[in-house]
Amino acid sequence: MLKTLALIVAAGLALLLIYAATRPDSFRIERSARIQASPDKVYGLISDLRQFQRWNPYERKDPSLKGSYSGAAAGPGAAYAWESKEVGSGRLEITAVQPARQVVMKLDFLKPFEAHNRAEFTLKPEGGATQVTWAMQGPSPYLSKLMGLVFNMDRMVGQDFEAGLNNLKTLAEQG
Repeated sequence: MLKTLALIVAAGLALLLIYAATRPDSFRIERSARIQASPDKVYGLISDLRQFQRWNPYERKDPSLKGSYSGAAAGPGAAYAWESKEVGSGRLEITAVQPARQVVMKLDFLKPFEAHNRAEFTLKPEGGATQVTWAMQGPSPYLSKLMGLVFNMDRMVGQDFEAGLNNLKTLAEQG
């Protein structure tokens, strides 16, 4: 009987591992918000990383986070590296912009796990307001696929994006 139980558990585990392997090889998470401010104003709060940190939800998760800036002051080449016990360590760099329309960033996580993703902010004018979409995409290696069976990354990261967009909205809509 113990042997049968062990075989059933082993078969179940094998099926779980096979199922994880069938998951998509990449991911995309995105959230949007309507902000009552011009695209130019919102763009300035994203393309300047010192302004970006004023509303970044990850920065707010750990008051003892240590960050440093390098490269350009804003736009392509502007970079920010962080180290934190709460949110890990990594680096982001603005790689491309379309003023008042889009900011693209290379996002490299180093701890607690290594990941190399792309973050993108798209701004669309809508009758005196701006529709802002924050998206992140990247590869899903096997370990990420396996973790995705237990943790809903879209929900977890999506909540952070929603918090960040709310912070951005509050900041951009201030006088």
